[in-house]
Amino acid sequence: MVSFIRLLTLLSLSFSVAYAEDENVKSQFLSLTVGLTHDEKLPFVPENAKFEGNYSQCTKISLSPATKTLRFSPEKVSTCTLTIRDARLRKTYEYRIVVKKSSLFAIAREIKSLLGEIEGIQIKIANNKVIVDGQILLPRDMKRIASVVAQYKDTASNLVTLSPLAQRKIASFIERDVNNPDIQVRAVNNRFILEGVANDTAEKERAEIIAKTYVPDEVVESGDEAIRKRKVLQTVINLITVKQAPPAEPGKIIQIVVHYVELKKDYTRGFRFEWMPTLGDNTNVTFSQGGSNESSGIVSQITGTISNLLPKLNWAKAHGYARVLQSSSIIVQDSKLGILDSNTRVPYQTVGAEGQISTQFENVGITTKVTPQIMSGKSDSIHLQIDFVVSALLGMTQSGPLINRNNVNTVIMVRSGQSAAIGGLVQSSSGTDFNKLPNSAANNPLFSLYASKNFRRDQSQFVVFITPVIKSSASEGSDEIKRKFRLTN
Repeated sequence: MVSFIRLLTLLSLSFSVAYAEDENVKSQFLSLTVGLTHDEKLPFVPENAKFEGNYSQCTKISLSPATKTLRFSPEKVSTCTLTIRDARLRKTYEYRIVVKKSSLFAIAREIKSLLGEIEGIQIKIANNKVIVDGQILLPRDMKRIASVVAQYKDTASNLVTLSPLAQRKIASFIERDVNNPDIQVRAVNNRFILEGVANDTAEKERAEIIAKTYVPDEVVESGDEAIRKRKVLQTVINLITVKQAPPAEPGKIIQIVVHYVELKKDYTRGFRFEWMPTLGDNTNVTFSQGGSNESSGIVSQITGTISNLLPKLNWAKAHGYARVLQSSSIIVQDSKLGILDSNTRVPYQTVGAEGQISTQFENVGITTKVTPQIMSGKSDSIHLQIDFVVSALLGMTQSGPLINRNNVNTVIMVRSGQSAAIGGLVQSSSGTDFNKLPNSAANNPLFSLYASKNFRRDQSQFVVFITPVIKSSASEGSDEIKRKFRLTN
């Protein structure tokens, strides 16, 4: 009997100690949200821990001794408790759990109702956000997804990307639109890489613009502004190299033929009646004185001469015609200045201020300066800048040579093999003189009967023709020139 009493006493003492230890464990309050896991760090993990309470009505739990973490996975809106005891049934942890329904579920339902028609996406809640994830086939769907997610700002995030199949399809569309067999497009890791060789920089830039048109900014748009900008800049990677330009072809050869034609006509007709006799007085008186054997006296002599006693009748007509033809030819490279100078230096003397005599020269002849430029490789139109000077010696005077100079300076457009009259001048003068005394007329005639009529007419004109011809080489046409001058063997 005594032993039984002692046993009861020990049991009561042990229960009182255990109860006292349970009273020392404080209860913790946890507010959880359905669908969002929660990890609770534990100071220590008891061995053979036992879980008590109605926690299974609202959440699932899992204990990781290695990380000393207790994970709660709420599933149902409710209020429950969790008590953790060790192997000796001592209370180590106690939790009062309240599980609430989050507004993220409503947001997820709204997003799903707006994007439900798009295939390949998943809408889930993670890290206190609604995540739209997956891979889509059509780039236009990406724009819609980005627009919908942007309405919820920080509560939703877009992780949707184009599927590899869609990227390869877009790459083929870009390559077909660029339409250059030397340029290829590859889709790698959500990037579109342009590779190959372009003929020039403009073609390279054109290919990049076409690629960016097929891959708009929305395709890589993310919720983070900084990430979006970085991705947009790297979506299209242009690795196209520009083909080295071939050396410039030598300019074409152009033959310039210049013809100078000058025509002169003069006509003179004159009639003159002249009767102007003159009297020449030769009277003289001679005085003489002789010696002893000679006589002395005065001798006088009166004589006179009548000149131009007979009348004169003159009638004359003169007609002159002259034609001057000067032709010059020069071969010059495209866009280069060609000069043909064919002049004769005419000397003449001048007297200086101190009386010294010096010899000067005047150029007489033809000077041709021409700069041809072919407008394009497929056109035979030639742009000509011409400066043509022709001069001729008319005579010599006391002041120097009398020079007639004609100058034509112009810019024209002529097709190869065709001629153009680039300049000309027509001069015509006429005059009539009545009863004009000649320079040799007597000053004091006995009487004067004079009548005259003189008619003159002068005409002159010059025209300059130019003919450009595009040659394949400078030697083209030389055989014809050799035959003309009999230079062939």
